[in-house]
Order: sequence, then C-alpha cells, then structure tokens
Amino acid sequence: MKLSEKYGSVFSIQLGLDKMVVLCGYDTIKDALINHAEAFSARPETPSIVKISKGYGIALSNRDDWKMMRKFTNSTLRELGMGKKSIESRITAEAECLIQKFASFKGKPFENPPIINAAVANIILAIALGQRYGYDDPAIQKFIRLVKECVNGFENVMTKLYNSFPSVVGLLPGSHQTLFTNFQKMKDFIKEVISNQKQELDVNDQRTLHDAFRAKQQEEKPQSTMYFHTDNLLMLVSDLFLAGTQTTSTTLQWGLLLMIKYPQIQRKVQDEIDRVIGLAQPQVEHRKQMPYTDAVIHEVQRFGDTVPLTLPHATATDVTFRGYTIPKGTVVMPVLFSSHKDKAYFAKPDEFFPEHFLDPEGNFKKNEAFLPFSLGKRSCAGENMGRMELFLFFTSLLQNFTFHAPPGAEVDLTPCKGFINCPLPHSICAVSRHQNET
Repeated sequence: MKLSEKYGSVFSIQLGLDKMVVLCGYDTIKDALINHAEAFSARPETPSIVKISKGYGIALSNRDDWKMMRKFTNSTLRELGMGKKSIESRITAEAECLIQKFASFKGKPFENPPIINAAVANIILAIALGQRYGYDDPAIQKFIRLVKECVNGFENVMTKLYNSFPSVVGLLPGSHQTLFTNFQKMKDFIKEVISNQKQELDVNDQRTLHDAFRAKQQEEKPQSTMYFHTDNLLMLVSDLFLAGTQTTSTTLQWGLLLMIKYPQIQRKVQDEIDRVIGLAQPQVEHRKQMPYTDAVIHEVQRFGDTVPLTLPHATATDVTFRGYTIPKGTVVMPVLFSSHKDKAYFAKPDEFFPEHFLDPEGNFKKNEAFLPFSLGKRSCAGENMGRMELFLFFTSLLQNFTFHAPPGAEVDLTPCKGFINCPLPHSICAVSRHQNET
C-alpha cells in the first residue's frame, strides 16, 4: 500500500528470480479482472502449487480442468438447492447445533474459533460428502487444524525459498515438506470419508457434490474419464474446504468480536432481529427486510478483510494494461485490501462503519468496491453459499445471545497477519437473551 502511494496503482516487485505485478485500488483491480478478464485468468506455475495440485481442482489449477470443475461446481450447487430451501435447511440445522453449544457455556468465557470452524466445516462436509461431525469430535478438529496449517504453510519462509529454488530446496527438510505432507493428509481424510460411504448411487436422487461427481463418471462421454477422476475429486473438495472454512469462520469470529467492541451496534442488530424475525428461525428471505443487519455483515467482511490479497493470478497471454506490457505467465497480485480501504468508495475506511452500506433513508445500498469474494473468472465459486452462511449464523447467534468480553478483558482488533486475517486469540461470553423464557 505504501509502495502504491509512490509508484501508482500498477507496479512490480522482485521476489527472488521472479517479478510480480501488484494491482491496488478498486478501479485498477476491476479493470484487470473484469475488463481484461481472460488475460488475467490464469494461475502462476508456482512450484509449491504445482506439486500440491498437480493441475487438478478448481482453485489452483491452470489447465482446462479448472474450467470444467468450476462449471461442474456451479451447476451442482444450483441443482442441490443453492439459494433454495435444501441447502438453507442444512445451514439452519447447523446453526441450531451452534446455538446449543454456545448455550452450554452458560455465559462463562470460552474460545469460539474451534466451535465456529467445526460448524462451517460441517456445512461443506454435508454438501460435498453428506457427512457431519460433533464439534468435539477429534476427527473434525484434526481436519480443521490440517486446513489451517495448509493455508498458513504457503506463508512460511521455506515454502517461499522452495518456490524460487525448487530443485535445491526440494531436497532439504523443513516446513515446506510439512505443507506437502499436510495436503496429502487432508486428501487422505476426504478419501476415507468417501470410502466409508457404501451406498449405491441413485442418479435420480443426487444429494451431494460427490453423488453428482459419481454420476458424471458413469456418463459414457470422453470428459467422464478425462476430468471426472479421483485426483480431480480430491483436489476439488480440498479446494472447497480451503476456500470456504477458514474464510467464513474467521469472518464470523470478527463479527462477534466487533459486536463486543461496539455494543450499541449489537443492540441495533438485535432490535431489528426482534422486530422482523422475533423468536422464529431466521431465513434467508428475512435479509431483504433487515437492511441494518445486512449492512453490519457487509461491514464486518470489509473491516475484517479476511483475505486481504486473494490467491495470485497470472497473465494467460501477453497483455497491454494501463500503459504497461505484461508478458504471458507473469504473476499478478490484486490487493483486495486496497479496494476495501479505498477512500473514493468508503467514507471512513479505517473505521467500523456500517453506514458504508446504508443510504440516508436507512435502506441497504451496494458498494461496488466491496470485493471479499474477488472478481472475474476466478472469483469465489461458493460466494452465494458463503453469503447465506454468514447471514444465517450471524442472525441466529445475535437472536439468542448478547456477547461480552470476559470481565477485565480488553477487546483487541489487531489481526494476526497472514494470508488469512484472523483475530488474535481471545475468549468471549455468550449470555442468553431468552433464559427467563425457558
């Protein structure tokens, strides 16, 4: 961000032997990812990513596989009920379990990340594989640790050295080897869940993404063997966990922490929930009647900035962009953080200010510089599901609890720096709002 003040919204930095082009500010990021979408749609052939993905899956691959897997994922989520009652009912059922778990602490301090992580992971497990675990189950907690370690593993020094000098560093022990081992363990977990599902496939009753994938495998078409094989399935499901668990759960953690920091905002959200929903179960259709709550959730995503950089892009062709010629294969980093702090679009970019998403009459208003799911051909395929999860979990928790810091504790909004912007370790208190009615 400091470099952009000096060199402008498009500049390059040298990382080892490679040059990276950096994009800052909403206008520049949109210009690249929307107006030059095809040119900026590739992923870099980074040695660690190539070793992990082997060209498969939806997030990290560069071949035709990612286009096929993205098309399959989008269509399957629609068929499974994305935006409809079937997936919504899974989320509301999980929200009920989350409420019961929070209530079990009876207002006493507890650490919420392991619980929220498990709840969000259960949504993806249910949709992808038809599986659910209890929050304290060692299997799900081990899997969540693996996902977190995989995300953080890209940030360690040895991985970065491996990306610059793979033939040399690849022979050495270190944290880069742990990253590769953890990815394999994550795939092994997914493979074990799949192998434990013995039921016969009914192509007319596909209930999970795995069912839909198996149905594709049975089609007598060239693409069935070319794309719908085990390697693509394991990497696809891994990508869904990497993209969908840490991001959504971290955003919810920021949401609760910010409600503790700003109790007057928490009360206004609860007043709107009481007025629109009452004691009924929150539904996605309520969102249209709840502009303030919707604005608060959007501002949590903007202010918390869970993924400040997004995954790196690469140029798929030589491209002339804003006066610069960028060769094919150049690594490009859109800094989403810079869009969320863009003073041209947010009046108080450094403050938590829900009014960024409200008009003078209190109606919800969109802000085009809001990019938590990125933009363009590589934007998050699970955006609709993520938005649904955030609304249903957040409103369900605020409907049932008032959140406080433990006695004597200060609320620290400093993030743990990294690929995922997490809150620092902290405890919260969830006090029931309806305990006198039970």
